Amino acid sequence: MGEIDRWADIHPDILNEITKRFHSYDDHIPLPLVCKEWNLKLVSNEIPWLLLPEETFKASFDEEEEIYSLMHLPVTDEDILETKVLEEKGVYHAMLPGMEMLDILIRGSCYGWLITLTISEGMMQMLNPFTKMHFDLPPLSTFPNIVEYNPGDDEYTFWDFRDKISSLDRDGMHKIQVWKVVINSAPNNDNKDFMAVAIYGQLKRLAFYKPNNNRWSDFTRNIDFEDVMFFKEKIYAVDYDGQLYEFDTNTESGTMGGIYAAPPTGFTASTFQLKYLIGCDNGNILMLVRHFGTLRGTEKELETKKFDIYELRKGSKKWSRLHSLGNFIVLIGLNSSVQMLPTNFLGKGNQIYYTDDLIELKSTDIPSTRDIGIFDLKDTSFRRILRDVKFFCPPVWCYPNQHL
Repeated sequence: MGEIDRWADIHPDILNEITKRFHSYDDHIPLPLVCKEWNLKLVSNEIPWLLLPEETFKASFDEEEEIYSLMHLPVTDEDILETKVLEEKGVYHAMLPGMEMLDILIRGSCYGWLITLTISEGMMQMLNPFTKMHFDLPPLSTFPNIVEYNPGDDEYTFWDFRDKISSLDRDGMHKIQVWKVVINSAPNNDNKDFMAVAIYGQLKRLAFYKPNNNRWSDFTRNIDFEDVMFFKEKIYAVDYDGQLYEFDTNTESGTMGGIYAAPPTGFTASTFQLKYLIGCDNGNILMLVRHFGTLRGTEKELETKKFDIYELRKGSKKWSRLHSLGNFIVLIGLNSSVQMLPTNFLGKGNQIYYTDDLIELKSTDIPSTRDIGIFDLKDTSFRRILRDVKFFCPPVWCYPNQHL
């Protein structure tokens, strides 16, 4: 017992030094299972990871292994990360089994689970990169806007952005059909009672899925949604105009709801914006508006220029402007955006961690700069990282202990 107790009482700093020697997340996962004390001391499940679908790692490993990279962003005043020093900055590698790397698109990240789809087949799946558990979701061909899909012809017939019937080739349809997917809880072998909501189609409508359903189903005819989240057992979504919608999933007649709050006073919608919703522990809702502008020295390339934050207090239907996050940080992107305290990974509060959601809209023929970084609300400064790394789909935050 004495030997076991000494291992259990190992100092957290020593334990973290041990983890720095690992370069495969497969080696890292068993550590918290050694004993309860190790599980409490290891911080890997308490901090956000940035999953990098980065092409250059492929050549460094066995050709049959598909590599995604999990990394901590620099949280002190380190140098800007470049491609060549990624391995020197504590990057862990996670192999996603049974997938062709360039055939996968990531369309969501919630509770440590990734929502992926295959370009070649249109299959959708929930995958946990930490445990490698996975669950199938209904394929893209089952969304309500699909009129017909003939695998033999590799062509879809669907309702387009004009609400008219059009056709598109298979791969093209698979790339643009789903914008983002969120779930309301983490599934496991014993509990598959979760719900998923997707923003889909050229009109950016909402569809939901419940286990044992074999199709995605509409629950609103409204369009132009930019973000959606589960919060306090309800679904909230924001559209292009900044209107907030609320939907109740527990009614006898199905998912019901509509406009919950008008856009903030003085808010002007623009095609050079993205909006993100965040549910806070105190019951308030945040809406982050991300503004884009032309990158200096280019004519068309966009980068993040500023953020505006609006708060909807619990029980209120009127937005107020928020100029500080206090001690909190927020993580935004194709993940379910979250607010959290940065204590466990030595950062500071009042910052926005963002990823490049527009990678797939950029030309593959012309070199482009990535739009990933940290925005400090106190001094309105940007720390831009991974500017020249080539990704085949947007990086996403992966946070196992997410609470919404």
